[in-house]
Amino acid sequence: MNVVELKNLRKSFALKRGGLFNRTTTEVTAVAGIDLIVQPGESVAFIGPNGAGKSTTIKILTGIMRPTSGSAQVLGLVPWRDRTKLATRIGAVFGQRSQLWYHLPALDSFELLSRIYNLDKNKYKARRDMLIERFALQPFLNTPVRKLSLGQRMRAEIASSLLHSPEVLFLDEPTIGLDVVARQELRDLMREWNRDEGLTVFLTSHDAGDIEHVARRVVVINNGQVMLDDTVSTVKRRYLGQKIIGARFHEQPGTFDMEGVTELKRSEYAVKLIVDTEKTDIDRVAAAILHAGSVADITIEDPPLEDVIARMYGDQRNGDQRNGTEKASQTGADAK
Repeated sequence: MNVVELKNLRKSFALKRGGLFNRTTTEVTAVAGIDLIVQPGESVAFIGPNGAGKSTTIKILTGIMRPTSGSAQVLGLVPWRDRTKLATRIGAVFGQRSQLWYHLPALDSFELLSRIYNLDKNKYKARRDMLIERFALQPFLNTPVRKLSLGQRMRAEIASSLLHSPEVLFLDEPTIGLDVVARQELRDLMREWNRDEGLTVFLTSHDAGDIEHVARRVVVINNGQVMLDDTVSTVKRRYLGQKIIGARFHEQPGTFDMEGVTELKRSEYAVKLIVDTEKTDIDRVAAAILHAGSVADITIEDPPLEDVIARMYGDQRNGDQRNGTEKASQTGADAK
């Protein structure tokens, strides 16, 4: 049985504009006919620019929202119709919304959730203790959630979503606002659970690093439609072959004349470079930066996901135009 199955899924909203006496209603389409199948054990990154329809789709999949038309099934259940049954089989983490009680310690929230899910007491305790160890929650387990750092809270959030042993975990921007270390810790945990526990992971994120380190499949949507569905390795090779390096110096640095390296910005004591990793290794560029002057700070980042998606969209659009031209040429040839 497929974990997720979407057929021509659509969702529109009525948007009201204007004042009290001249108000007009406009229909806005958030999801415009998505077809998608996710199989057990997959780790899928569901990505796109702001307003593409990602969060709307996840809300439909978790039963929070009904679609306008089309069909959706999660673990063989219709989410908005079988929401209570589905809740016991899925986990959901929304990066900007908490399922932990704000003024209570995480441990108390775990106890409350075990009652909500009606978990067997002995099985719950064994599961809870295992999650506490795997997510390294012990040092702050009895601290009120409001006093936790964002990274600590997100580890507790994901652990709480796994208490009832869900078959699929929906993650909507789980690393938003986290520092580099906390972000990497969460990525490692998500990847570990997918690999070792067979947990199906359905992830949305604006961070290319999340996609690269957690998922094995990428589904890109734009304007509510799927525009690309491929493996991470293929997408990484085709679209994530660049890194952005920023460096600040104690003195004015020299120039960087290397194949595959382009200066994006330069000031008296700082430089930002974009590196084509297929032409030049990051190690070589970093070594050149260290030889260019006394380095105060250096950062290595992925290009903004919006830029990556824009390239994907451009390739898709150009491919559609080529296909259209080929079809037109073939039609003309057939007519002759």
